[in-house]
Amino acid sequence: MNFVSVLSCLSLLLAAAVAQYPKPCVVPPLLTGSFSMSAGNGFISASGSVTYSALGQQMRLRSIGVTAGQTFIVDQVMLFNEKVYYEIDWSKESCKKFPLNTEFIPMQVPANAKLMGQSFLGSSSSWGMGVLTNTWYGKLSENGHYTTAFTEVGCIPIFFSGYTPETGWITYDTFNWIIGTSNPMDFIPPDFCVASKLEETKTPHSFFTAVESLAMKTKRDK
Repeated sequence: MNFVSVLSCLSLLLAAAVAQYPKPCVVPPLLTGSFSMSAGNGFISASGSVTYSALGQQMRLRSIGVTAGQTFIVDQVMLFNEKVYYEIDWSKESCKKFPLNTEFIPMQVPANAKLMGQSFLGSSSSWGMGVLTNTWYGKLSENGHYTTAFTEVGCIPIFFSGYTPETGWITYDTFNWIIGTSNPMDFIPPDFCVASKLEETKTPHSFFTAVESLAMKTKRDK
């Protein structure tokens, strides 16, 4: 093999290595799945279902949780395109309407995230025994940071863990994802929400603070 051939082989190997390096990705635009979460440094825990649409910038969360030994139920419709979200109380057939953060951020690996590493959930011994995942990390704010994992194939979210001095630790584990949404009504608040007036808050909520906020208010109300 001559020198030119060796260089050509090395170039192909380098190109293949670069092509295989994990890159930040965006999840499918329509997803339905389940989650469990912990917030307030473990003070709040909850689990439930999530319906997600990047196309309409909408999200629906249904969950049940515990804080300070007390149970709370969450049903929220988040309409980022309208900059509002609804807290639905089915037992009273009532609704509260709150401002939501103005910018919709799709579920994704942030473009400035740094790769922590790759790992298999399960086994890599044979096809179907495991799932290859990428774990990323980065900063949430000047004093905040996060770690998150997505599948290498399909960019399906697995977990998110973040910390800021204001919120403490917030952790989400997600599972049972299905690509698509089975019920478009998930993003339409019930009729009794139509007359709800926008309530004042010091700062608009985001996806990560909405569940924690409701849990804390439930604790105070009881």
